[in-house]
Amino acid sequence: MTTAGTVLGQAEPVLPDRPRRRRRKTADDDTRRINWWVTALIAVCSLTILVPLYLAVVVALKTPDQLLSGTGFEWPNPVDWGNFAEAWDRTRFPQALMNTAMITIGSVVLTLLTSSVVAYALARNMDRLFFKGVFFYLLAALFIPFPIIMLPLVKQTALLGLDNQAGLIVLYTIYGLSLNIFIYTAYIRSIPIELEEAARVDGASTWRVFRQIIFPLLAPMNATVGILTCVWAWNDFIMPLVVLTDPGARTLPLAQYVFQGQFNTDYTVAFSSYLMAMAPLLIVYIFAQRWVISGVTRGSIK
Repeated sequence: MTTAGTVLGQAEPVLPDRPRRRRRKTADDDTRRINWWVTALIAVCSLTILVPLYLAVVVALKTPDQLLSGTGFEWPNPVDWGNFAEAWDRTRFPQALMNTAMITIGSVVLTLLTSSVVAYALARNMDRLFFKGVFFYLLAALFIPFPIIMLPLVKQTALLGLDNQAGLIVLYTIYGLSLNIFIYTAYIRSIPIELEEAARVDGASTWRVFRQIIFPLLAPMNATVGILTCVWAWNDFIMPLVVLTDPGARTLPLAQYVFQGQFNTDYTVAFSSYLMAMAPLLIVYIFAQRWVISGVTRGSIK
């Protein structure tokens, strides 16, 4: 019996061990350490933004007497909200805001339409000498300072009747072409050419391929170029100053120039107007930032 039982026990197959289930990692299992140097650097960089912003808010809420007494960082007591009303009247804020918004929106729309098309043509024909020459010719414009061409620009816009809002929209589109093409071209070349070839096999034309395939994939670059163009057109001072001839067409930066006197500057009212001019652009940037993040996420998994 003992011998038979031993033989039967040895004849039994040895079952393999079952794999153990992995336990999900929790927050306590995360052994990654915090990089305090990078955290401190981010905090310092944040202060370079938050401190001037706090100073702007404080100055905008003070009276001239409160501004002269103290270091300037003290919170005003009492708060003077009349600076905003005075800035609203002196700058004719609604009219200046409408002019600036019209120029900015027109510049962003025209820039996205033209720069993406030109960049697509260059990116898909970069192996040809002519298109490569055009690409480097446009990049060379990045190294030309604006003051060099400012005086010829004033004369040409006056001769062509472009010394108005429409002329500014065209100029912002043209002068932003170099940087925008540089941004678009690198991204378009990363898009697989097989997507376009499959559409062409189905009978799609070049314009249809760009409109239905390429342009939707340019969502992160469209958001980036749109933000850059929006900030530039909204805050620009020198180009509207030398181009616009109608006082009723002045933008917000030009309207705020009334606070700069020959011997003094009304800082409290000026900073109030700066905050009012900054608010719409800040709201646009907050919503556009979401598009940038989602666009980059879509582009990383395409």
